[in-house]
Amino acid sequence: MTVTNTEGLPADAGPVLLDLARAAIGEKLGRTATGGAASDDWLRQPGACFVTLRLAGDLRGCIGSLIAHRGLSDDVRSNARAAAFEDPRFHPLSMAEFDLVRIEVSVLSAPRPMPFTDRADALAQLRPGVDGVILTARGRRATFLPQVWDELPEPATFIGHLLRKAGLPGDYWGPDVRIERYAVTAYEEPR
Repeated sequence: MTVTNTEGLPADAGPVLLDLARAAIGEKLGRTATGGAASDDWLRQPGACFVTLRLAGDLRGCIGSLIAHRGLSDDVRSNARAAAFEDPRFHPLSMAEFDLVRIEVSVLSAPRPMPFTDRADALAQLRPGVDGVILTARGRRATFLPQVWDELPEPATFIGHLLRKAGLPGDYWGPDVRIERYAVTAYEEPR
């Protein structure tokens, strides 16, 4: 599933962003860049993105920004390199993997707080397949992109896994729990 929220992005944004991400990774591997030099105004505007790498359908790296703090072009390039070479869950991407890895770039909207009264209310408000979720509790924070709903379609399971990602018990709930939502425009390379 590709989640879309095309607000503010041009119709040709996908190929441009994917090219930027692949060129940034290729440059780090010593490949001559064949693209990635786009300089349109929309790429210089502050933007936040996540870059996800998949190899044979399996996650191979995912790093991103939750808040826009630099131009979108710089954010894509930096997060692509980080996903390929700095994700602590994986060894750095090799040259042999470069041509096989599939890249996805997800551009995030600004996160918005989601008010709720209790866990049941929070679960009822979540929109599977639409909401990216940031959960904060006990001084910890974790996020899942909306694409994660494909693997965890039930809100209770989704939140349980998100709590565990934050290093908390999956059934934890307390007055310190905060939830923010965001939308993404996601672009992925063809299979």
